[in-house]
Amino acid sequence: MIKHALFVRLEAKPGKEKDVVRLAQKESTTPVWFALQLGPSSFGIFDAFADDAAREAHLNGPSARALGASAPKLLAQVPSIERIDVFGAKLPAEPRTKRL
Repeated sequence: MIKHALFVRLEAKPGKEKDVVRLAQKESTTPVWFALQLGPSSFGIFDAFADDAAREAHLNGPSARALGASAPKLLAQVPSIERIDVFGAKLPAEPRTKRL
């Protein structure tokens, strides 16, 4: 069950919007993940996790390090990172596979 999340707000430097999108799309380790465009140069990433330990591990993992390393050349300001508690979620069911 999803109980914890992160919402990260990113503001791209002029001309760096596509680079921010490419960086966000490299995310591959979270069970629930959305990359959002909030405005012409404003972006958001919503990650959700089963527990706080997974959320903290993500904040210290390769995606966070890649964002930190790229931030000075891609972002107009320091990313805003909000820790969020999830009290409800509606997600599609995972496809069932036939067993032989």
